Parts: sequence; structure tokens; C-alpha cells
Amino acid sequence: MASLSVHSDRLEIHLTRAERTLALRRESIVVQRENIRSVIITEDPWIWLRGIRALGSIVPLVLAAGTWKFHGGKDFVSIKRHRPAVVIDLVDEEFARVILTSQHATDLIDSLKLPA
Repeated sequence: MASLSVHSDRLEIHLTRAERTLALRRESIVVQRENIRSVIITEDPWIWLRGIRALGSIVPLVLAAGTWKFHGGKDFVSIKRHRPAVVIDLVDEEFARVILTSQHATDLIDSLKLPA
């Protein structure tokens, strides 16, 4: 699973070697925190896929990794089976949405909250 690093100004998504290979992507994904519109946890990440696979790999309902294109832009996904995932909606970034299977989705949401 990808490792997520939350910094004061950005969220870094570091893909494992296997995920990079399956997604046909070399670099990590870096998202500015100010461009995160929403973050939710879903029990069924497959319903959040939109569009068609442009670059990457898919075994339906088992594994999806890579870039999905839709009429409004593109999304990045790295999901496995029916495990909980985090869905991050973005503005003004390379991807409009990032969907990642993560055991630490709740911790991610807590760490992204802005101080009151």
C-alpha cells in the first residue's frame, strides 16, 4: 500500500514499487493541502471509479492502479479488492481525484484537519 506523508503545506503519496509498476508511474504524487477540496472514507472504492483506464492496470473487483480519464479530467487510483479506501477530491492539481486503499484512512483525515 502507498505510504502517505502529511506536511503543513502538502500531502505526499509514495507508491510502492509494485504500485508504480502497475500504475505505469515513476514519481510520487504531491498535492498541495490548499487544493484538497474533500476527503472521505469509503468501504467500496469501486463505485468511485469514473471514466476509462488511460494508463495502468485493472483486474475488475481485484485491483486497479493508474490513471483514469473522464470528461472533466483525470483521476489516480490504487485500490485493492473490497478494502476501505480514502477518496480525495482536488482542485488545480494534476488529478481531479485520488482514490487509495489505506489501512490508515481515519488517521489521514484527522491529520488533514486544520487547527481551529
